[in-house]
Amino acid sequence: MSMREIFEEMLTGGHPNSLGRTLEVVDAVLADRARFADLMDTYRSEDEVVRLRVSSAVKRVTVEHPDWTMDYMDRLQSEIADLDQPSAQWTLALLFDYTRHLMSQAQDERAVAIMKRNLMENDDWIVLNNSMKILSKWAKGDAALRAWLRPHLVRLTDEPRKSVAAQARKALALVEKAST
Repeated sequence: MSMREIFEEMLTGGHPNSLGRTLEVVDAVLADRARFADLMDTYRSEDEVVRLRVSSAVKRVTVEHPDWTMDYMDRLQSEIADLDQPSAQWTLALLFDYTRHLMSQAQDERAVAIMKRNLMENDDWIVLNNSMKILSKWAKGDAALRAWLRPHLVRLTDEPRKSVAAQARKALALVEKAST
């Protein structure tokens, strides 16, 4: 049995909102960097709950070792960005923020494009909140990004979901402050 299959088995089952054995997987990866490749391969699982837990594990590893994640940035920005799964999308925004200081200009531009797409096309409240939060933070020193972001934030201030509207107001305040 491959390590990917072992990770998939460890991340299967239980309540979808629970971590299951995610922390055990994180510990295994932190103990052996080579296992990060197996964790990333587990994103190919057919099981949405497994992929949710993979996102959680990747985020936790990235917090400890953002440089490890850079080995997979191009894959994150292509294959993983194309997953039709909110947990992958909202995790990407966080991963991009944790690793931005290590990204090439091209990777940075792709990260912004992915978060913009998610802000325009996604309806998941966590995807929207994380995309707004990170884009408004990154827009501080980027007039073009602020100009693009402002109308999207204004639109989302009228969002019926209170957390989305609140995050839009907070992000808009950051963008407006950076413009002065």
